[in-house]
Amino acid sequence: MRLRMTTACSIALLLASSAEAEPAKVTVRVTGMFSPDREKDLREVFAEWPEVKLASVDFDSAEVILAFDADKLFPKAKPAEVIARLDERVRNLSNHTFGVKAVSTVPKEKLKRIEIPVAGLDCKACCLAAYEIVAKLDGVEQATASFKAGLITALIDADKTDKAKLEAALKQRGVTLK
Repeated sequence: MRLRMTTACSIALLLASSAEAEPAKVTVRVTGMFSPDREKDLREVFAEWPEVKLASVDFDSAEVILAFDADKLFPKAKPAEVIARLDERVRNLSNHTFGVKAVSTVPKEKLKRIEIPVAGLDCKACCLAAYEIVAKLDGVEQATASFKAGLITALIDADKTDKAKLEAALKQRGVTLK
């Protein structure tokens, strides 16, 4: 079993080690990564923010590793404030199509994969809208939306939500289920 450091712990280490010559790295979850082709869009966002380097992208977990000097970028910020400030800046740079939040604390083996066939996701904007409906629900740890496959997928914490709740949220917002 792989041990994972919480985002708050890794940011605390990042803040403590910022005196080093090389920027420290922190793993965060990215919202808005609903399809693999969004990686290019994400890289363009970080290209506009040279103080933060996008070190790696893991689409399957919707996690990225960011490298930056926290003391220079967010002087005297506490770990939770760093996440909020990263999120605010990423949202602004991406016209609110991407965001940042702490990595999931739910073990991967506890997550259940849900697939929901849908119709009408015929463009990137439609996919983003459907993705956001599902991704914002409590208990959804990660989601994807594909207009090519006509499918929304989600990794959920079954103690907090289920497929019926996801389908109901989609229907309520006008998404056609197959």
